[in-house]
Amino acid sequence: MAERRHRAPGGRPPGRNGAPDFDPDFGDRPLTEARHDIVIGRWQGVRDLLHVTGDDWPRRAHRVRILSHAAANSSAVENWRAAEPENPDAAVLRAATEVVRVFSRAIAAGRGVGLERARLDAAVLACLTAADARPADPMPWVSLLTVARLYEDGVSRGEIRRWWDELRRRDPYNMEGHVQLLRYFSARWHGTHGRMYDFARDAAGAAPPGSPLPVLVQIARVEEFRYVAEAAKGRRAVRDFGQHWHHELAVTEVVRTFDRWIGGRSYGPAVPEEIGELNYLTHAACYAGLNDLAARLFGLLGWRAARVPWSYTGDPAEQFTAFRRARLDG
Repeated sequence: MAERRHRAPGGRPPGRNGAPDFDPDFGDRPLTEARHDIVIGRWQGVRDLLHVTGDDWPRRAHRVRILSHAAANSSAVENWRAAEPENPDAAVLRAATEVVRVFSRAIAAGRGVGLERARLDAAVLACLTAADARPADPMPWVSLLTVARLYEDGVSRGEIRRWWDELRRRDPYNMEGHVQLLRYFSARWHGTHGRMYDFARDAAGAAPPGSPLPVLVQIARVEEFRYVAEAAKGRRAVRDFGQHWHHELAVTEVVRTFDRWIGGRSYGPAVPEEIGELNYLTHAACYAGLNDLAARLFGLLGWRAARVPWSYTGDPAEQFTAFRRARLDG
């Protein structure tokens, strides 16, 4: 199966009214087709897609993440494993799917952390099995860093460091893995705002030019905002928090991320695996009042929107549309 690389139009509205496109696949048409296969109980298209994705780690991370959410409420991945028990891609997707399932159970139970230890340990075992099945693949280690958050007191410092080292040995600038560890270090889970920002800034500083890792600083800012908003529980915003998005350091860091990641890139559609992080940077540029940067970022996004982070500061469709029109049409 030869993969055709589809890109969504950069500046053309997807609908007559120019509404944001919240397609979770971000215009990755082969992924959409494979995800639909899961819905109807087929796994063969998923197998073929992951095979042709190969070792393109950013694209693979995007695809495995989306497919695992689609597979969580079906038996497709288990059927694939039963039909092809030696297929390493099946083991990798099954591990990622089990992590999605334990998160869903935690959410259903109304707990941010705390779940049956046996279920968590089974998810970890699935990840380690996948790591053995496909030794070069960073995705099982990303899955381990993800499920680590659900342990009541986190995992030991030595264990989290080992999982992190294994990931970086395979893909030192893996975006999804960095995001998962950032969340682990956040105040919402097993760390503090300071620990989270230190990690984000250290990773951003070590990233090569053109890497999306500098946007970790903007993701950290969203995580802090989310934590404070949830703590407020609908009451008025915490005093002095209004400058969160546009004080001097916040603005400086948006400019720095843009320069290091986007740099001299011209207008045009970005690839699907970049869209989630580009929405974080675009959101930050809008709220920082950096109109020229925001216009360039909307040029890269077109109408491809992600609900997060826009949903944390209001209605995502309304915000995306209003900011985009003001920056590109105003």
